[in-house]
Amino acid sequence: MEAERESISGCVTAVVYRNSENGYCVLRFEQEDGGTKNQITVVGTLPELSPGESLELSGSWISHPTYGQQFSAETCRRRAPSGETGIFRYLSSGAIRGIGPALAREIFVRFGEEALRVIEENPERLSEIRGISPKHAREIGIEFRKTAHLRRLTEYLAEFGVSPVAASRIYADFGSAAIDTVRENPYIAAMPKYGAAFSQADALARALGFSFDAPERLEAAVVFEIRHNLGNGHVFLPADKLIPATAAFVSTEDESADPDVISDALDILADTDVISRDLVAGIDAVYLPEYFEAETFVAARLREMRRDCRVLERAQIDEILASIESAEGVEYAGKQRSAVYAAAESRVMALTGGPGTGKTTTVRAILALYDKLGYKTLLCAPTGRAAKRMGELTGRRDAMTIHRALGATPGENGELSYERNETNPLSVDAVIVDEASMLDIILARGLIGALPEACRLILVGDANQLPSVGPGNVFSDIIRSGAIPTTVLDEIFRQARESGIVRAAHSINAGEIPDMKNLGRDIFFMKRTTSAAIAETVAELVARRLPENMKIAPERIQVLTPSRRGDAGTAGQNARLQAALNPKAPRKRERDFGGFTFREGDRVMQTRNNYDIPWFGTDGSSGAGVFNGDLGVIASIDLGENTVTVAFEDRTVAYGFDQLTDLEPAYAMTVHKSQGSEFAAVVLAIPPGISRLAVRSVLYTAITRARELLVIVGDPDVFNAMVQNDRRTRRYSALRLRLAEDSK
Repeated sequence: MEAERESISGCVTAVVYRNSENGYCVLRFEQEDGGTKNQITVVGTLPELSPGESLELSGSWISHPTYGQQFSAETCRRRAPSGETGIFRYLSSGAIRGIGPALAREIFVRFGEEALRVIEENPERLSEIRGISPKHAREIGIEFRKTAHLRRLTEYLAEFGVSPVAASRIYADFGSAAIDTVRENPYIAAMPKYGAAFSQADALARALGFSFDAPERLEAAVVFEIRHNLGNGHVFLPADKLIPATAAFVSTEDESADPDVISDALDILADTDVISRDLVAGIDAVYLPEYFEAETFVAARLREMRRDCRVLERAQIDEILASIESAEGVEYAGKQRSAVYAAAESRVMALTGGPGTGKTTTVRAILALYDKLGYKTLLCAPTGRAAKRMGELTGRRDAMTIHRALGATPGENGELSYERNETNPLSVDAVIVDEASMLDIILARGLIGALPEACRLILVGDANQLPSVGPGNVFSDIIRSGAIPTTVLDEIFRQARESGIVRAAHSINAGEIPDMKNLGRDIFFMKRTTSAAIAETVAELVARRLPENMKIAPERIQVLTPSRRGDAGTAGQNARLQAALNPKAPRKRERDFGGFTFREGDRVMQTRNNYDIPWFGTDGSSGAGVFNGDLGVIASIDLGENTVTVAFEDRTVAYGFDQLTDLEPAYAMTVHKSQGSEFAAVVLAIPPGISRLAVRSVLYTAITRARELLVIVGDPDVFNAMVQNDRRTRRYSALRLRLAEDSK
């Protein structure tokens, strides 16, 4: 039943908690109710507020299971602080930079209830107080007016759902003119650097009287459509797809957009360099400028690097390989030797192959060759887990993420900048990148841009896995272009052929349905045809059957599923697995956040690269940075300090409650999130109703995550359909074509 909406008035007495990223806050509030004053708790996404401010709030009463009754505010209207208590409380709150509690008392004693008017209109009068110089008085006045302008802007935009963070970014660029600027063109707020949603800017524009086909609206919609499709992996959109898509996006039940008008908006955006256009194989390709620059840069630099740079004759390479084989006790197969030749003779090459085909052995051989040549080699991968695994397999513990190698730091708008670049390149002779299928065009541009003039680049991966999460299809485009030396390892070695997991993966990749009954003792299929039955079986396997019957501890088992939704998706599985593996207990502290109750002992995963958060190593070391995909366990929750401490493999990190957006439960994860990882045992749930995700590449990627044991739980018909469905969503990328230029 929907809570009844009502309005209340009163004064902020304390700000208990505030998330600086999204504006969510918890306030202590003195409610004025029929002449009486009641202390209540107010929660909601509200403008920047300080103790002493008087507010009119609209919202509804809610009951929190831990904190009791609260008022959930949806809108907020300020009233100037009034009365002796309110004004003094506001002055003492620190809301005005340069005024602390002691000075606040002096100002209030001197000016009383006129204090705020004096600060705004006649700040020079503050110098009447001993200890305040004329210069300090002017600075206080400037800070107060800045704060007032920002708060007015924040409050104004909040009526349309625009976050305080977006308001702060707009104010940083336009200052006291921010409100006038937004009124002149509300769609500025939807620019990526500010971060408001198009729908929020559109609501503001329509309230201001902007027409349905206003040029500002159509131009902003074009940019939104291109940026939205970056999330679908597209580096560009063809104009003949973009124009009708934008027209459909901006149309309403009553009004339809004219495609010709959208086309005109496209021309204006190109003329003003807001977008980039290029003719690619007869396609009018429309890019955001940074993606056009990235794609053309990567293509040009790789074309330059592909030239021959032979430093040894084949006989010399064979001599070195013979000494490596003797030292390692191995004998390299023909294609493995071909890969080593290519690594010696070319500045750039690709190495691809499925499980059991000897990619790791080949990488070790290339690394040993480079060591013999005296090269300083950097080993890296797109994610922390992939980098760690690469280090373990090669015996080189200095493998790292590409982001860390480049010295990536986030800017104010969330975009990354790199310490290592064309003007400050990496100090290495060769770079070997594992899990290269995870490279998107922006990360590839950053890495290739940081390579020294004579540096070699080896890209290693499995081209049949899922493509990168970000835009582009870099690794596959490089291989398919035929312009870059590529070695495809396709021989399954004898030891690997003994693995049912490996044989199943290769069968599936070939579009053949494997006979699960005859593959071996490391792979099993359990038939379940409903999501509820699948979820129940998965939980039983992880919590009881595998630990008891196969002596595999639950912490060595990873549940994977294609989807987040439903009983057998990650949301349902994580709740069920938490209840089975880490149930509620009197001494286990908890924290509700984002629809999940985080509990001490929970398995969690970092969901984005955070370069600033400090960590403390188990060996006494310290540093900063936690990366997307890092897995850990919640060691403790401090409800007094508002922190959640997570123990990762070799370090601990304390998260403030406002940083829990960086974490999600990891008893179960999507197949996409598992890329670059390997687990001792995998339980793969294949529920019905995943038509969009029921494709071969998802199944193949999931199966190749398992090292020792794989149990598939699901409907055989869905499994068979996935094997036979080799549909690959087309990504608009011109890297393959650009690489093929001049290659004939």
